[in-house]
Amino acid sequence: MPETWDYTLYIPNDLRAVTVSRRTLRLILTMHGLIGLVDTAELLATELVSNAVRHTKGPAALRVRRNRDGVVWIGAWDTDPAPPEPPRHLEQVGELEEGRGLGLVKSCADYWGWQPSARFGDHGKFVWCELVAA
Repeated sequence: MPETWDYTLYIPNDLRAVTVSRRTLRLILTMHGLIGLVDTAELLATELVSNAVRHTKGPAALRVRRNRDGVVWIGAWDTDPAPPEPPRHLEQVGELEEGRGLGLVKSCADYWGWQPSARFGDHGKFVWCELVAA
């Protein structure tokens, strides 16, 4: 049975938090022997956290955990309870920087979704994705 764990990194509403989150995630996965997931997980976390920081005014959080089935769950929490915009197909956004984030998440993750949450004392939401560890 795979080892289970759960980490949460609370971050300010600051674009520099995206880099801090990405590097923290890399360290967590590397220390748990999941180096094969690092590149994809970093891409996904970058998109989720950057959306949380860019589109809300409050604090945010990155949460990463591994369950008994070996699935790695990556979620970004923010203070806006409204659902995220539906993902756009990557062909629709082409070379544009804006509007491709959830399309990348949908394309690269095994599953993704969102859910309302009041976990950190504020109402908000988690936008999350899952990667199955081989």
